[in-house]
Amino acid sequence: MAGFFEGIWNKVKSVYRMCRGDQPAPDPEAGKSGSASPPPKELQDTAADAQPQGASAQVAGEEDIVKTEEYEPATNKEEEEHDRGDHSHPPSTNPLLRCWHRITGKDHDEETYKGLKQDEEGEKSKQEDKKEGGSILQGKLTILALRISKVGMAAGVLCIVILMLKFSIQQFAIIGRAWGSEDATTLLNFFVIGITVLVVAVPEGLPLAITIALAYSVKKMLKDNNLVRHLHACETMGNATTICSDKTGTLTMNRMTVVESYIGTVKFGDAPELSRIPKLLLDILSLNIAVNSSYSSKIVEQEEKNNSQEESSNGCLQKLKSLLNLGGDDVVLGKGLANQVGNVTECAMLGLLLKLEIDYEALRAQHPTETFVKVFTFNSARKSMSTIIPLDGGGYRLLTKGASEIILSKCTQIMGNEGEIMPLTEEDHKRINSTVVHPMAQGALRTICLAYRDFPANPGAGVASMNWDDESEVVSSLTFLAIVGIQDPVRPEVPACIKQCQDAGIVVRMVTGDNLDTAKAIAEKCGIIQRDRMHVVMEGKEFNKKIRNDKGQLVQSKIDAIWPKLRVLARSSPKDKYTLVDRIINSRSHPQRQVVAVTGDGTNDAPALKRADIGFAMGIAGTDVAKEACDIILTDDNFASIVKAVMWGRNIYDAISKFLQFQLTVNVVAVTLALISAISIGDSPIRAIQLLWVNMIMDTFASLALATESPSPELLKRKPYGRNKPLISPRMWAFLIGHISYQLIVLFVLVYAGATLFDIDNGAESGAAEAISEHFTLIFNVFVFMQIFNEINARKIHGERNVFQGLHRSYTFLIIVVGQVVCQVILVQFGSIVVRTSGLTLDLWLWSIFLGSSELVVGQIIAMIPVERLPKRKDTSPQDDSDFVDFENLTRARILWIKNLTRLRAQIQVINAFRSGVSPAMRSGSLSLHSTPRSSRHAHPNTLNIAAATPAGVETSV
Repeated sequence: MAGFFEGIWNKVKSVYRMCRGDQPAPDPEAGKSGSASPPPKELQDTAADAQPQGASAQVAGEEDIVKTEEYEPATNKEEEEHDRGDHSHPPSTNPLLRCWHRITGKDHDEETYKGLKQDEEGEKSKQEDKKEGGSILQGKLTILALRISKVGMAAGVLCIVILMLKFSIQQFAIIGRAWGSEDATTLLNFFVIGITVLVVAVPEGLPLAITIALAYSVKKMLKDNNLVRHLHACETMGNATTICSDKTGTLTMNRMTVVESYIGTVKFGDAPELSRIPKLLLDILSLNIAVNSSYSSKIVEQEEKNNSQEESSNGCLQKLKSLLNLGGDDVVLGKGLANQVGNVTECAMLGLLLKLEIDYEALRAQHPTETFVKVFTFNSARKSMSTIIPLDGGGYRLLTKGASEIILSKCTQIMGNEGEIMPLTEEDHKRINSTVVHPMAQGALRTICLAYRDFPANPGAGVASMNWDDESEVVSSLTFLAIVGIQDPVRPEVPACIKQCQDAGIVVRMVTGDNLDTAKAIAEKCGIIQRDRMHVVMEGKEFNKKIRNDKGQLVQSKIDAIWPKLRVLARSSPKDKYTLVDRIINSRSHPQRQVVAVTGDGTNDAPALKRADIGFAMGIAGTDVAKEACDIILTDDNFASIVKAVMWGRNIYDAISKFLQFQLTVNVVAVTLALISAISIGDSPIRAIQLLWVNMIMDTFASLALATESPSPELLKRKPYGRNKPLISPRMWAFLIGHISYQLIVLFVLVYAGATLFDIDNGAESGAAEAISEHFTLIFNVFVFMQIFNEINARKIHGERNVFQGLHRSYTFLIIVVGQVVCQVILVQFGSIVVRTSGLTLDLWLWSIFLGSSELVVGQIIAMIPVERLPKRKDTSPQDDSDFVDFENLTRARILWIKNLTRLRAQIQVINAFRSGVSPAMRSGSLSLHSTPRSSRHAHPNTLNIAAATPAGVETSV
């Protein structure tokens, strides 16, 4: 029985780790159960291409050459849809890949693992360090907390020393009495006060605040269709400056429909007329659509479709939902794809057959996958899919479909209106492109060309010696059948969402596999490009050509001249997407390092998802590999959910800023009051146990109250903060200085004149340590109520006047504030010996509330200060951040390199002088670091060759 429960627990842990993006732990029962696991290293080593090594730009020179090793992804976002569920082609002959197919049920070839290899080598370790090492905000808060802790420790030690010195001088030097046992208790109380000051000063609430904010946001984001896998992504998304989005399914509805067609030599609208299509042409066209596709693509009834998707949803989301027993509509897989199962592009063409009243299932039954001679699956390289089937009368037929410009260029014949075969001239190509392809593409339609080729059974024709693996020879000399225009409507909410992103200072770029005209038309409908703007739209081939030098190397300076205005990258591959994301992140052409978010759903989108600061995977159309590589999963595949993620990210940053300005105010006031009072009157007006209550107010309760407020649309009306922005803004400095000054003035007046003003006993003259007095209780009560009302002021960090806006919706905040007031009343009135308080009269309670509520008036006065008009300090910090440091591109690094190289040169001169004698070059006081004669490189075995160690292109002369 114990083994049974241990096995269940191991399965639960493996699912949890997989959903977190970690590698599953080795399962000793894996071989027996056949559970899926990541491919072993030996399997990944079968990939022919190495991973990209990122930016290794030269330190100096006119061109920053980016030396990268190329990799060839298996599929693009939109082309890979054709491979999903397609097991028609023979499996790989590699035994390791065949085992992987048996375990996972996936039938990808070796090219697929070229993308998977990215997750196992150097790039993965770099990205995992970035993503799991905490967010930038956490790093900044940690540094700030350490600095405050050092100041608090110094204040605590100083407080203890001053109290002990003052007590010793007053009692033993001036009065001259002897040491007594009660003096030990007094000194112990001094230590307690000093330690309490240290405890209050240490901002342990900062990590708690960001943890609460992230945890609360993750829970709420799930309702907004964002399943967060890495906590850092929540906060990082608030600083996003660029979103590289796919088109299909994200910007569009992913519901394809054929709305135009050009069959033979006749152009049709929505529904072609059967009487105008030759029977032979219709038969071959139907066979091409039905057979040359994934048999998992089909059109079914709604109920059947939902059941089918329920059974096939075995990805990360479904396992997480089952594990956590999530209910309701928070996570819904397969929503919004009514009646279309599988590849939506193929479903659109199957829908065309249904309009023509043709049963595609019958055609598939006549040609089972076992009879296929060869299948060239759809991928980003060929941008087409081809299937070779045997003919009943002997011979073979090639059925092919794909990008219109690629397939059309391979066509040499066309079937006429009577079914006759006619030559397709160069003029015909131009006419079809100008009158059919371009108008369809400009109408935002995806154009797919269908063609075929017959191979006769006569051996003399060369069929017997035909090499079916030679795609360039087989897929050539085609006969044109048709071009279909497929419409994928833009989601109704997308244009408004993109406008919100643009207003928020976020540039949206579309990276798609569609042709240029279609991509441009969709981008105009979405609002990504405007006709009155100088936006750049280009294809992937042109992009690669412009960003490389004559040797085929990436040049960062060339990329920097393109990407700021680039809005649409059409006919792009996953490699192009990775290059664009990587080069934007590495760019130093802007003052701030760009924060890039990218969407993807294909297996080979994984490298780009890992490289981006925030990777979004599609929950419906995405593969398991993409989901494991991403930071956030969009459970509805909708771009609008990305905008909500931006709002939550900015809300997290604002929540931390709210808590920070509140806590620093309490910290400085409490420490300053205790320290100066100890020096001046020899005692702290706020007792040790009272300071602990204050510490609880400003840490636990305040972090919970200020970190759980919901975002507002106003967050999208300002620009991103930027990675190098200081934690404390000028407006926050005004808040801190104003409220700290006001609170210290009020409290010190109460310390030195409060007893006289309110006609009560002076607590400083009680003589006994930790004595209970009405005077010090009043100070403690006023101090606490100042913090409670200042907590309301802290809700706004941008100088807003209405601090009560949205307060009625912040139930957590209201409950905490009311709870603080109730607890304070109980502690003051009934705390007595435990809390060292004395019950206050009604007059003193009213004065406490009045002085505390005056913080609201002070907040309004501070909000009127025109901080924005003050001269801004120029940011001279380097452009790198805590999680990305590219030292090769930093001017400071170059200077350090030259300085150290100069120092090394002088030391080598001395060493060589002693070992080999003084050379003529050294006597003349010069040493060439650029080139060393080959004969001198081996003059002495202990002589260091600086020229060989100097990177190419680095100027080393000083």
